[in-house]
Amino acid sequence: MKRPLSISALVLAFALSGSFSCESWVRRQTSQKAEPGLSASDLFRQQSRAPVAVPAAQPVPPPTRTVPAPARSDMVAVRDAGASVVSRAYPWPECGIVRVDKTMPNEVGLNKSFKYTIDLTNLTETTLPDIIITEELPGHFRFMSAVPTAREDGNKLVWEIASLGPKATRQFTVSGMATYIDALNHCTTVITPVIPACASVLVIQPELKLTKTAPAEVLLCDLIPVRYMVSNTGTGSIQNVKIAENLPAGLRTTEGRGELVFDAGTLMAGQSRQFSAELRATQTGRYVSKAAATSTTGLSVESAATTTTVGMPVLSISKTGPDRQYIGRPIAYEITVTNKSDVSAKNTVLEETIPDGVDSVKATAGGKLSGSKLIWEFGTLEPTASREVRISYVPTKAGVLVNSASATAYCATAVNTSMRTSVTGISALLMEVVDVEDPVRVGSYATYVIRVENQGSATATNVRIAAILEDNVRYISSAGATAGAREGQTVRFFPLGTLAPKAKAAWRVVVQAERPGDVRFKIIMQADQLTRPVEETESTHLYE
Repeated sequence: MKRPLSISALVLAFALSGSFSCESWVRRQTSQKAEPGLSASDLFRQQSRAPVAVPAAQPVPPPTRTVPAPARSDMVAVRDAGASVVSRAYPWPECGIVRVDKTMPNEVGLNKSFKYTIDLTNLTETTLPDIIITEELPGHFRFMSAVPTAREDGNKLVWEIASLGPKATRQFTVSGMATYIDALNHCTTVITPVIPACASVLVIQPELKLTKTAPAEVLLCDLIPVRYMVSNTGTGSIQNVKIAENLPAGLRTTEGRGELVFDAGTLMAGQSRQFSAELRATQTGRYVSKAAATSTTGLSVESAATTTTVGMPVLSISKTGPDRQYIGRPIAYEITVTNKSDVSAKNTVLEETIPDGVDSVKATAGGKLSGSKLIWEFGTLEPTASREVRISYVPTKAGVLVNSASATAYCATAVNTSMRTSVTGISALLMEVVDVEDPVRVGSYATYVIRVENQGSATATNVRIAAILEDNVRYISSAGATAGAREGQTVRFFPLGTLAPKAKAAWRVVVQAERPGDVRFKIIMQADQLTRPVEETESTHLYE
């Protein structure tokens, strides 16, 4: 509890001893004296700049009666425009910490209300607490009011000021009236606080705080960004702060190290430092880890554990289609791409390589032709999701048609599939036979022409032609794509080994009419591609 110092008692003691000096507290200030040509107001303005001792001055008495005020060497009275100002520094004029400036009217009327002011100024650079101002009122002064309100104690007004800021001024106004003719003596005293000699010892409690952040999910081919924030959330400083983390198996720095160490240096109160690193996972899995911060002062703290799940999209691809097809007939394939993992497959792309020897390529909407490839961009394929496309080709030649497709996605291993389709042709043999002469006179010759065309897409093999003659005619000769020979009434041609698609072959048989009649010339064709013989006849009229 601070002890107030009673200025009145101290000033009286020092006045009696005559030995008081303020040099031990502040440097002595040289007293100023009024020079010829200076008014009392000029002198007051000079003296009011600092709390120094000044020569005593007598207040100007009212004109009705002169009652001199007691001579006091520590006050100055100034007459100015019908008012007098009295100033005094407390606790001592030579080294005051507060100054009182009291402004009183020079004259007042009997039973006429008037007011006067008291200004209290803090002369220091610090806030002063617990200041008490006491205003002693004369007996023939009727008190009416005070601003701010004062506590009344008999014939005294008391203001208790909790604090007064550096260089601040507070004003107090007193209103009242004189009740009979006599000089009014209003005396003001101030009790100021005792300014102790204090020494402070700072009590600190530094506190470390460490936070670590890492993504919850990443892909195997992604870098894993981690952030560390170390802070001093207490008071005082923390020296030589270090952050360290031993990485779990399967996690490494980009340089291949299994440990992270950061030097945060000294952390002042409220200071934070942030560090970052990038990690790589060597395999998929769930990684849980935490970091620790330590200092040479013995403080240590751990971060909360972070969990990062490292995944990898897994694609599968399949293709279905016919094992065999004929030339000229469309071959349709269906391709399915599936994400078989529990993470999204980003930037999923399907590519189909168009094989050689095909024509009339058709595909599901969205496919783009790029060179010899059809490309579908599916974007993100969610876990367990699938996409299907259809493709069709028309083969132009026989053989084995090999077509392949591949699927890729970000951070996924590419998958491939292929299919082989055997392409064969269809041999379609067309045979016709015509007689060159009709009707034919007995004894004359009749010529028959046999034509065979392969209208299919495959080569016909081992084509065999046989002509059967009736008794009304006699075999004369034969010729054509292969040689023929007569066997009774049948003419057989040697087999034609191959007849290519769109190719033609012809044979000719000459006979002589021996008896009149309506005869038939019958042709039988066989080939490896035919499951049963093809027969055709031509009628010829023989006459005499």
